[in-house]
Amino acid sequence: MRTYLLLGIAMACHTAPVIAGEKPPKSYTIEQLMDSDVIGGLSWSPDDTKLIFTSNRTGIANIYEMPSRGGTATPLTNSVKETVNAIGYFPNDERILFSSDQGGNELAHIYVRELDGTARDVTPGAKHVARFVEWAQDGKSFFVQTNERDPRFFDLYEIQADGYAKAILFENDKAYQVRAVSPDRRYVGLSRIVDNATKHCYVYDRTEAKLIQLTAEGKRVACEPQTFADTRADRGAQLFYTTDDGGEFAFLARQDLATGDRVTVFKPEWDVEGANLSRDGQTLIVSVNEDARSRPHLFDAATFEPRRFTDPMPGASVGLLLANHAKRALVSASNGATPGEILLLDLASGKHTPLLNARAPGVAPGDLVAGEVVRFKSYDGVTVPGILYMPKGAKKGDGLPAVIHVHGGPGDESRIGYRPLQQYLANHGYVVFEINNRGSNGSGRTFYHLDDRRHGDADLDDVVAAKTMLAETGVVDPAKVVIQGQSYGGYMTLAGLAFRPDTFAAGVDIYGVSNWPRLLANTPSWWEDLRRLLFTEVGDPEKDAEYLRKISPVFHAENIKRPLLVLQGANDPRVLPVESEDIVARVKANGIPVDYVVFPDEGHGFRKKANQIVAYRTILEFLDKHVKGAPARPAPEKTAKVSPLGDFPIGQ
Repeated sequence: MRTYLLLGIAMACHTAPVIAGEKPPKSYTIEQLMDSDVIGGLSWSPDDTKLIFTSNRTGIANIYEMPSRGGTATPLTNSVKETVNAIGYFPNDERILFSSDQGGNELAHIYVRELDGTARDVTPGAKHVARFVEWAQDGKSFFVQTNERDPRFFDLYEIQADGYAKAILFENDKAYQVRAVSPDRRYVGLSRIVDNATKHCYVYDRTEAKLIQLTAEGKRVACEPQTFADTRADRGAQLFYTTDDGGEFAFLARQDLATGDRVTVFKPEWDVEGANLSRDGQTLIVSVNEDARSRPHLFDAATFEPRRFTDPMPGASVGLLLANHAKRALVSASNGATPGEILLLDLASGKHTPLLNARAPGVAPGDLVAGEVVRFKSYDGVTVPGILYMPKGAKKGDGLPAVIHVHGGPGDESRIGYRPLQQYLANHGYVVFEINNRGSNGSGRTFYHLDDRRHGDADLDDVVAAKTMLAETGVVDPAKVVIQGQSYGGYMTLAGLAFRPDTFAAGVDIYGVSNWPRLLANTPSWWEDLRRLLFTEVGDPEKDAEYLRKISPVFHAENIKRPLLVLQGANDPRVLPVESEDIVARVKANGIPVDYVVFPDEGHGFRKKANQIVAYRTILEFLDKHVKGAPARPAPEKTAKVSPLGDFPIGQ
């Protein structure tokens, strides 16, 4: 039996057999599984006695408030149409900042919920996007960036907490990404994408009106400002930032802006994905992506000595939010089998108590499946990770259908966490494998670049190899393996059906790219900072037009001969509906079964529960009809492979 690496330990790939006398898992409807809660936007009130959070318990994300030691949650917003996302309390009173857009169009604005319950748009105007940056250290103002002056560039503004007067601090003319502002407002921490391997860090000195580049020119380094050091500690201006300079993974460094001296703060064997300071400036909170899990680490902000933290759920993905007075913390944790539970943690004693239960009523956690990180050798010997959800009671010889799910990106990563669709499929007898194919984040710089200019080919063959891995468990019927994904993963679905036409039993395309030349030529104006990344990683629509046609499934749709389901948001500004409409029409012309569902009030990602329920139920019904209940097809002697690349030269 082939062995695989689960959670970094060499183990036989187990199949969760049913123990004698143990009841088989109950079968749940998607409505039951979606009755769980998605909780985010947590914030402590200034005196730490209250909490706000965003919840979609009603089907639309709204803001709720509750006592911080537990009790009844009261709705503060009651939107029935648009999602509302909490940013947080004001530092010195109980007004609340939140953001919202219209129907998923991504034109979000920043709003204030006043003490009387009324809402005010503090970034008014049409056709622009507003993004919150952070609060000023003194709590007297906050910083936002908007593209109202020029749709391509996000300028930095300061908005006063008293009266909401707005003043520009930094005029952005080169698609810099604004990340942090120093406590004295003199320095602005910036990053700028050069290409998909290089992101420079800068500090703009507002006093001297000059830009300071922290990364060496011409060096392939990815750098990202995180936060400025607290000036109340009687030190000069210092910036914390992450960088992968000289290694495979991003680590946390701090640089003195006066001397240029840099010290390494924390360098684990995984990517540091973020860092921030507690409100009192004494504790540094660092989040690390440890094998597809977010894990918090606490340090003394001056000495970098580790601070004690009691882990409430080893093996889970964990988020942490310190109280303003740093004696308590909110912890969210999920191992994939349950939604993110919110716990109240006493930092001194390590005692943690449940605060918010996100679980669906009537759904037994033991009936659901925790995700397990699995590694396998791909077609060329490269080790590829992913997250495996094996149905309860599955055993060798069952011949179960399987779904290989591909994330978005291209460079995103599937992470440990609760996803109703994956649980729904596993609960109904599908093995689910969320593959982190080459080109995904989280496995090092080299792995991330293995798919550059080889999309729909090198990365797709990882998915093909994953099918073999699943078959070799003895649990999966290789003739009933489906490829599924959203956004870039939707492109991979279409590429899988077009370029490996005999490999997969069916495809589920969730707002996926079908035509690269069109998508890259029509990216939203506020994507100016990402154009360089996409152009260097995927291709330039002018220089590489012919190559991009070669890797676009819509121009090879005649190869598709397996059933296809396409789901699309009508307001998607990234992957326009025409991307889905074209591929649906062309595959239908082949006489192949195609189902197409459009959600008129969604954009890039389905955010409303009612729409998610329809989408997920449609997916299961489609798979049950065309895969699970379909007669088995004999596997071809040799898998057909239509290479979109060949020896075609790529523009530089």
